[in-house]
This record gives sequence, C-alpha cells and structure tokens, in this order.
Amino acid sequence: MDYNQLADLLFPHITKTPADYEELFPKRQLPEGAKVTRLGPSPTGFIHLGNLYGAFVDERLAHQSGGTFYLRIEDTDDKRYVEGAVEVIINSLRFFDINFDEGATIDGHTGDYGPYYQSQRGEIYQCFVKELIQKGQAYPCFLTSEELEEIRAKQEENKENFGIYGKWAVNRKLSLEEIQAKIKSGQPYVVRLKSDGNHELPAEEIKTISIEDGIRGTLTMPENNQDVVILKASGIPTYHFAHVVDDHFMRTTHVVRGAEWLPSLPIHVELFEKLGFEMPVFCHTAQLMKLDEEGNKRKLSKRKDPELSLDYYRNEGYHPAAVREYLMTILNSNFEEWRIANPDAPIDAFEFTVEKMSNSGALFDLNKLNDICKDVLVKIPAAELCAFMKNWAREFKPEILSLFEGNEAYIEKILDLGREGQKPRKDLIFAKQIFEFISYFFDEYFKIEDSIPENVSGDDAKAILAAYLNSYEHQDDQSVWFDKIRNIATELGYAAKPKDYKKNPDQFKGHVGDVSTVIRIAVMGRSQSPDVWAIQQILGEERTKERLKAMITK
Repeated sequence: MDYNQLADLLFPHITKTPADYEELFPKRQLPEGAKVTRLGPSPTGFIHLGNLYGAFVDERLAHQSGGTFYLRIEDTDDKRYVEGAVEVIINSLRFFDINFDEGATIDGHTGDYGPYYQSQRGEIYQCFVKELIQKGQAYPCFLTSEELEEIRAKQEENKENFGIYGKWAVNRKLSLEEIQAKIKSGQPYVVRLKSDGNHELPAEEIKTISIEDGIRGTLTMPENNQDVVILKASGIPTYHFAHVVDDHFMRTTHVVRGAEWLPSLPIHVELFEKLGFEMPVFCHTAQLMKLDEEGNKRKLSKRKDPELSLDYYRNEGYHPAAVREYLMTILNSNFEEWRIANPDAPIDAFEFTVEKMSNSGALFDLNKLNDICKDVLVKIPAAELCAFMKNWAREFKPEILSLFEGNEAYIEKILDLGREGQKPRKDLIFAKQIFEFISYFFDEYFKIEDSIPENVSGDDAKAILAAYLNSYEHQDDQSVWFDKIRNIATELGYAAKPKDYKKNPDQFKGHVGDVSTVIRIAVMGRSQSPDVWAIQQILGEERTKERLKAMITK
C-alpha cells in the first residue's frame, strides 16, 4: 500500500503540513508553572452545574498560576446544535463571575489560538488525519449503517465487546485499488484509527497504560484496541480526535473533565502518542451526587433535578459569590477549615489545589448552599445587594423593577434590617426569596398572611390595635415604644412578661408577646418578622397608621 498516494486521494485539498500549524500556533509565552485550561461545552442550550463546577476548577488553576483560561465551543455535532446556545453559555458563566482570558465570544472570538469554534477548524483536523493516513495509522472505512448493526447483533449474540476491531475491522486491509473503486462509485466513508491494541490476547496478557491523573493519581487501564472513528463521512472530526488536536495547538496544559470520560482515556492516550503530541495533565473530577429521599447517594439528573441547570440558580437569583463559596467547599476538602480561620478574606486568597479534590462522588446539598448563602449575603453591603436585586428583577421579574428603581435608599434600609451588631440576622438567601421576605414593605404586595394568636379574641385584637394606634408616636425610641405595648397588654388582661403567664396561666388571657404579634400581623401581615419598631421606622408613620386602621376596620 502506498500510504502517501492514499492520503492524497482522500485529502487532495489539504496542502498545509503539521509543521505549518506548529509554526502558526507556537508555545505560549507564559511564566514557568503557568497553567493553560479550557472549558469546552457543546452548544446544546443546556448548561449545567457540572459545567460551572469544572469551569471553577479551570479558572482557579489558570489564574492562580498566572496562566490562561479559554472557552472553546465544541460544535462538531450539528444535530445537537441549538440556536443562541453560545450566548446562554457565556452569559450564564459570566453571571457566576467566570471570566475567560480568550476564546469564543457571542459574535466571534478573541485570542491568537483560534478559531475557538471547532466547526471552523476543519482543515486543521483533516491535515492530521491525512498525516495518520500517510503513516499507515488510519484508514477509510466503508461499512454502512446496516452492516454496523449486523456486526453489533453478532457481537451481542457471541457476548463479545461492541465496536470495530480485529476481525470486525473488515476494511483495514483494503487495497488502494479497492478504495479507489469504492470512492469512484460514490460510497460514503469514515476514517478510523488503526489501533495497535491486540484484542485476541488473553486478559492477563493485554497491555496496560499508566497515566498520572491530577486528581486520582496513577491510573492503570487496558490500552485501546478499538478502531474508533476519527473523521465522519461529512469530513467533521469526532470529539475524540478534535479535542486532542485542539488541546495541543491551543497549548492546553491541564484538561479538567468529568469521570464519565475515564473509559475513553485509552483512546485519547493512543491518539496523543500517534500524533506525537505531548499529553496535558488530565484531571477527572468526581460526579456530582445528591441524597435521595431514602438517604442514598445518586447522580444529579437533568430529568429529576431542576437544580442541575444553571438557569435554576439564575432564575432563583442566587448570588454568584455565594455559589462560588459553596462550590469551593465541595471542591477542596480543606476550604471550610481555611474559611473559619479567614472569615473576611476574599475567596481568591484561598490556594486551590486539585490534590484536595474528591475522586469519589461530590455530594451536592441545596440546603447547605442556602446556609452558605446566608453567611455570604450578610457580609455584602446593602447597596451592592440592592444593585444585585435590581439586575435580577430586570431580567427575571420585570414587574417589580419599578419598586427598586429610584427607591434605592428605601431598599437599602430594608436589606440592612437586623444586620448590625455581634449577632446579625442571617435570613437572606437568594433574590426570589429575599423579595418574598421583604414584600410587605410594598403596598402592592402587602397582605395579611397569618392569623392572630388563638388566645386573642377578635374583639381583643381590635382593642389592642385601637389602643396602639391611639398611643402611637413615631418618634418614640424603642424602649418607650415597647413600654406602651406592655401597658396595653396589662390593661387588657395580658401578662406584661411571658414568664409571668407561664407561672400563672389562669390569671391572664395571654402575654405581651401575643399582643405584639397582633400588632406585627397588622403592620407586616406576618406573625414572624424582624423587629417591629425598626420596620415601622422604615415604613414611616403614615403607612404604619394606615395599616393599623385597615386591620381595625376589617
């Protein structure tokens, strides 16, 4: 077989050589030890927590080392392409403060190692497929879909491994004349890797490969023996081939990807070796897991778990700083200890390492995320939180935007409520919850949600509110204000202190807490809320009195 003649037959239009591309994409000029990482999502319109999880690892590895983090769109599968998906990817990641140094943009790309859309790199891939053909390490395969189905059925019947290898690789030994005749007759073909793996050896004699994984340490597994497709009939490469070529010429040093790619690793190792490329450090992350209703771990599911989609967090209005903080707790086992020792340090001061990552399932816990949100949001200034709420409302709840625009000072007072002192209130979690939590500050959303205490009659409730309204002085300080409530309580037969009621329940209708709850419900619509006096100071005298009157006449 004249492999050069075969290569020219299959790729007459490819004139550039591998050396041309080595010159076109030289090694990056970066500090010693700098890492180059990439995120390579498919434009399917669905970007999930796993993408963010991996992107955070990529971003930290690159930026902590003075390296480069880039975005590559892996769009070789046109059947899965969704219009507008790239915009969704970029905007979603930007929302969570994941920023790229170079790569694909919504309307093009930025950087010297592009194009960063795989669909635009066809000639580069074909140059290296041509090289493998020239070296006798790849071949055209004319098997039809019907023939492939027939092979699969026989393999299933014989309980053999699925795939094209050994005796099933029937096109491996076609002569040049046979190939020419098939092409001339218009038969479509793919190009397959001619694997060196020997499928006929007994299990104990099969060669193994050993790879140092950045997270998992030494991985030993059988070498590849499959003649995998590297170029489809359309001339578009498969993921296996495209990412090997791209990672080399974009000078990627570390590839962060999910554990689901571990079975493909032998294929990728063989491709790197046959192409003569230096392999990057592979870092296979643990799968994201959650506890089911029975307390058992299972994989997060696109179908069952809405929290897998990044849209969930954007729609709910999770603050990116809180999500990043939580992700770091599941990415590095020593982060929480560091945070306790450094409560006010910026998260980027933490030294992230892949060695501290779990290589078993990483447990995702929405309740823990919410708890961390409370801790993170309490430290964010009210002005910054207000701006965040306003931006969230603009995109996801535009009907409330007018409540924020022009009313920033009012909103900031609300958001700061109870956040002062040694033990600040921690009840702000995400934008949707925050708005529901503070909605009673807006007349359009104010409503009576809770019932008055059972031991307070309707007549007593009106008497309490009438007496409160009659004695109300907006300028009263908190001490004077509460003394007046105590007086109302005792005048109407309620204990001035809860402990007095507890000692002698038969002597009182209830206690001062019941009386203040009636007032709280009238003013806030709820039996639980931050400090009533502080709320009234924000609401203002007129609005407070209007709500009291409305409850009395109800």
